[in-house]
Amino acid sequence: MLLEDDLLFCETIVDLLEDEDYKVRYFANGQDALDATFDDKFDLYLLDINVPLINGLSLLKELREAQDMTPTIFLTSRKDKESLEEGFLNGGDDYITKPFDMDEMLLRVKAVLRRSKKEESKCIGDFCYDEVHKTIRYKKETLLLSQKEYGLLLLFLKHYNETLPKELIIDELWSSAEGGSDGALRVYINRLKQLLPELSIENVRGIGYKLVS
Repeated sequence: MLLEDDLLFCETIVDLLEDEDYKVRYFANGQDALDATFDDKFDLYLLDINVPLINGLSLLKELREAQDMTPTIFLTSRKDKESLEEGFLNGGDDYITKPFDMDEMLLRVKAVLRRSKKEESKCIGDFCYDEVHKTIRYKKETLLLSQKEYGLLLLFLKHYNETLPKELIIDELWSSAEGGSDGALRVYINRLKQLLPELSIENVRGIGYKLVS
C-alpha cells in the first residue's frame, strides 16, 4: 500500500514497483488508506507523512495500536530528527527522505520484505501461523477463524505440548470489561475441536489445557 498525495510522484513509484511485479494500491489521504486496511491484507506500507485527513505518522500509530504489524517504510520530505524519531517510535521499519534515488528505495523495499518474511511465518507440524497478517494455515489451507478462535489456537501453537493455566488463557483472550469465564473458554475450545477434529486438546484437571501431538 502506497500513501502519497503527490499524484505525479505517486505514479512514478507505482510504475517502478509494478515493473518489479509488485501489486500496488495507492491512496492520496490517510483516511482512505486506513479504510483499506479493513478490507485487504498488505505485505508492506509505504507512507508519506504530510497527507490530508490522517497523516502518515498518526495512521501508523493507529494501525500498531490495532495490532497491525505490517512492515512500514516512511517516504517523506521531513528531515528533522523529531519526525524521524516519531516515525520509529510509532512502529516504522525504515525512513527515506525525499528526494531519494528510486533504486535505493527499491532495495530498501526488498530488504524490509525479506526480513519480514523470515520473521512472520512459523510452523508447528501441519500448522503455520503468521502473526503479521493474523492468519493460521492447516495443511496449506488458511483457516477461517473468529478473533477469539484465532487467538486461542495461536496461544496453543506457541505453547505446543505445554499446559496452559485457564487463568492465563482467559487473561490473554478477554479484556477485563468482557469478563471471560471457564464456560466461555470451553465454548471456544469445543469450536476449535469441531473445526479441526484432528486437534488434540487435553483437559489437565484443575489446571488448564494442553495441545498435544
